[in-house]
Amino acid sequence: MEAVRQSWTDDRLDEFGKRVDERFDRVDRRFDEVDRRFDRVDKRFDRMEAGFNRIDARLDGMQRATAHGVIALSAAMVAGFAGVMGLIATQL
Repeated sequence: MEAVRQSWTDDRLDEFGKRVDERFDRVDRRFDEVDRRFDRVDKRFDRMEAGFNRIDARLDGMQRATAHGVIALSAAMVAGFAGVMGLIATQL
């Protein structure tokens, strides 16, 4: 193992600077790849959001249909009860 050098020469500082620059260049390339991956993830989320919007629209339609059905059945029951009461009243 080499002995630790006590002084930094200009050549060593230049070499150190080059190595630091190379490593930062590698880090920059890796971040570029991460950015590309996030772009793909964003596109997938956009597709998922569109799918959820379609599901929301279908559920809203089902909720309206259910509400209309309940109202119609309630009206039919009220009319039925009124008819039965009318029959009872006419039979007395």
